[in-house]
Amino acid sequence: MRSIHEKGTAVKQISLLFSLAFLLSVPFAVIHTGERDVLSAFMRILFSPCPLVTDYYRLGSLPATFLNAGLCGLACTALFFLLDDGQLIGSNWAGYFLVIAHCFYGLNLLNMWPPVLGIFVYCKFKKLHFRNHLDIAMFSTAFGPFISELLFRYPIQFNIPFSFGSYTINLYGIFTSLLLGLFLGFTIPAMLPGAKILHKGFNLYNAGLAFGLLGFMIFSFLYRSFGLRSVEAVFRENIAYDQYRNGYFLFCNSFFIVMFLICILIGFFLNGRSFKGYGKLLSSDKLGIDYIIAYNDSLCWINIGLYGLMILLYLDAIILITDGAGWTGATCGVTLAAMSFAAAGQNPKNVLPIIIGYIIVFVSEIYICTVLNIPLVWSLSTQSYINGFAFATGLCPYSWYFGPLAGVLAGVINAVLCTATSQLHGGLVLYNGGLTAGLTALILTPILVLYWTKKE
Repeated sequence: MRSIHEKGTAVKQISLLFSLAFLLSVPFAVIHTGERDVLSAFMRILFSPCPLVTDYYRLGSLPATFLNAGLCGLACTALFFLLDDGQLIGSNWAGYFLVIAHCFYGLNLLNMWPPVLGIFVYCKFKKLHFRNHLDIAMFSTAFGPFISELLFRYPIQFNIPFSFGSYTINLYGIFTSLLLGLFLGFTIPAMLPGAKILHKGFNLYNAGLAFGLLGFMIFSFLYRSFGLRSVEAVFRENIAYDQYRNGYFLFCNSFFIVMFLICILIGFFLNGRSFKGYGKLLSSDKLGIDYIIAYNDSLCWINIGLYGLMILLYLDAIILITDGAGWTGATCGVTLAAMSFAAAGQNPKNVLPIIIGYIIVFVSEIYICTVLNIPLVWSLSTQSYINGFAFATGLCPYSWYFGPLAGVLAGVINAVLCTATSQLHGGLVLYNGGLTAGLTALILTPILVLYWTKKE
């Protein structure tokens, strides 16, 4: 069996592949959209508030969004190559994919750095190796919208403007955002283990629960306690989408199909031109499993390819069949977010019950609304439900631990909760879907432990 160091090369390779793919896609996106000034669109992304769900395709442009994802991805990849000591495993894979996912709706090359700097200072203070906390540093970027709020919109601060071309940053905003980054750096590492204890490992997006609760406290302090206008209201105004459904359908599908097929081919050839061992991976039923450690890197490549194609098929189906959002920036982003734990627990077999759970809720509400003669105000392709589903995939441990029916039940509960949680933190924590999944786990886990028998 190969060493962890040899296995960990998959994280560096996958991050380099996707980062370069984003950058190489920029010229094709320019041709597709006719965008004339990618740099100006990119600057709008950097210098604008970005609460959930700020679609970077609309705020900037399709090419500028791919440029943002490519640059942020390369920054993470550089950290992997510079600081790798042979410990790059599934959590680092997850950290990378969550960064690039949110580069499509809320995270950018400017607001990602204060939380990362906070984790770096924490490591220096505790005399820890920053390279062993790269995953946490990448998770911390979920607070990017808070940073942008302090830089560009938060009303309580001294007006000390600093001009950057045609854009202005308040120097006091820079100070407060760095201060928030330091606060996050010293609180996040303490909260993550506690969150896992609460849901007992049944929510792979562990940071979502911890960050959602922490974001709730920060938002309450910055806004509620001072009686400031709710950011939620601003965020609702900003996401009044015209329901463009197929504007980027062909481009986004082409990108993801090519990428997932490349992953399958890489894994196929690395695995001796076979899919040997993949069936064993699909049948894994251990909580906290890391495919990079338990199996060959090649199977992780195969898994992200096949699993990604399944997610893509589901999203295309609901977008084409139901009324709602199309291939927005957020839809592209959460497609990548759903890949976060493809090296640490997620696979087509155990995520399928979650999909079924969402469909059951939708069909049931259609029936109820029809019987009561009331309108159904959402569909499976409503943006909040697309986002909620992507993170509900983190509840897949229920499928392998308690059985598929438990996975279906987890999907049902998550679908019921997914539209309400962003109100807690004002849309300023990007891992809102992870928070919803964490709350689902808090509700479901004690019930299953008491009444359900673990499958043999």
